[in-house]
Amino acid sequence: MAAAQEIEGFSDLQLKIEAQLDCTFMTLRELLNLAPDSTVKLSRPAGDNIDLLIGGSVVCSGEIVIVNEAIGVRITDFREED
Repeated sequence: MAAAQEIEGFSDLQLKIEAQLDCTFMTLRELLNLAPDSTVKLSRPAGDNIDLLIGGSVVCSGEIVIVNEAIGVRITDFREED
């Protein structure tokens, strides 16, 4: 049986998908000192792909695109199973 057929019963299940640009750690002092126009340094370089997560796990990555004046993600790579 093909994988698509195995999960057919779950095809209408709604999943929360998160797009994660990056994450960083800051002290509470640094956080409280943020003001409008502050910059928070991230570890990823500009233009790098972002991660898409389901249930807190990275499932794929993609690039940010503009679609009808809205932000979207074009999937570029699926994570290989461990």
